[in-house]
Amino acid sequence: MARIKHSVSTRARKKKVMKAAKGYYGDRSRRYRLAKETLARAMRYATRDRKVRKREFRNLWVVRINAACRELDFTYSRLVSGLKKANVALDRKILADMAVNDAPAFKKVVDIARG
Repeated sequence: MARIKHSVSTRARKKKVMKAAKGYYGDRSRRYRLAKETLARAMRYATRDRKVRKREFRNLWVVRINAACRELDFTYSRLVSGLKKANVALDRKILADMAVNDAPAFKKVVDIARG
C-alpha cells in the first residue's frame, strides 16, 4: 500500500493562515509560524473585544443621555428612575439617539420622567 503524504492538506492549512494574516506588519504576514501565533492572539482579542464593544457603547450612550439631561436641569439617574416608574420602555441606545438627533422628543421624555 502506498504511503500517504499530507502535502495537499498542509498547504491548504498554511494558505488559510497566510491569507488571514495578510496586512500584518513585517514578517508576521510572510512567515507561517509568526503568522500563526499572531493570528491566534488576534482571534483571542477579537473574542474578548466583542464583549468590550458592547460595554463601551453602553457607556457612550449613558454619557450622551446624561449630557442632554443636564441641559434640561435633570440627571441621568433620575431620568432612568422616572421612566421606570412611568412604565416607559426605552433603552439607552434609543434615548441617546433621541438626545443627539431629536431634542424636542427627548425633552418630552424627560417631562414624562419628571412626572
